Amino acid sequence: MIITGRNAIREALRAGNVKSLSVLSRLDKDPVVKEARGLNVPVKLVDDNELTRMAKNSSHQGFVAISKDLETVTLDELIQSAKNTTYPLLLMLDGIEDPQNLGAIIRTADALGVDGVIIKKRGEAPLNATVSKVSTGAVNWVKVASVVNLTQAINTLKEKGYWIVASDGEAKQDYDEVDYKSPICLIIGSEGFGISKLVLKNSDFVVKIPMCGHVNSLNASVSTAILAAEIQRSRK
Repeated sequence: MIITGRNAIREALRAGNVKSLSVLSRLDKDPVVKEARGLNVPVKLVDDNELTRMAKNSSHQGFVAISKDLETVTLDELIQSAKNTTYPLLLMLDGIEDPQNLGAIIRTADALGVDGVIIKKRGEAPLNATVSKVSTGAVNWVKVASVVNLTQAINTLKEKGYWIVASDGEAKQDYDEVDYKSPICLIIGSEGFGISKLVLKNSDFVVKIPMCGHVNSLNASVSTAILAAEIQRSRK
């Protein structure tokens, strides 16, 4: 996979995922280049035209890397990795089709201590170079589980002691009226269609973010940030 952008490549380097790095000649002394050489990653100095050709666009910021493909984990592996957390927090996405949205959500998840993200195998944004860049490399650190069916995943999570909290603008309960001191799986839907009816039906709580402006929805990554921040705040 070809990834671009200084921050995304720096995090991929630190995660051991970069196979080779190409940079503008004038960036030879950049700390990221020094870090790559220190990790014995091959570094090639090239001109802007070569980088644009590799990246297939000109927004590479002077850095292009060949990286290992981003890999997902199973739901069981995700649950197992979070079990030593006092109150695990998982994030489930329903209908997020834009890789830019997915990248922003994963960046938010990393910043707010989410233990992992659950996505559907089909019909949603895949883990790709755009996700890597928009997440500023956070995708290298946030575990992502890919599942065939969200409802089945919810049933598995309930069996493991998780409470399921879905975000929906039509909910009667505000997001700060729930006791989050337990294992929680937070569900975020798409801006256009929200969360599917069956997933809502299988949720333990359906909450809303009260709004007082003229628009009736928030970007999915913004909703994630508000809700995850409240969950973590309420647990202190």
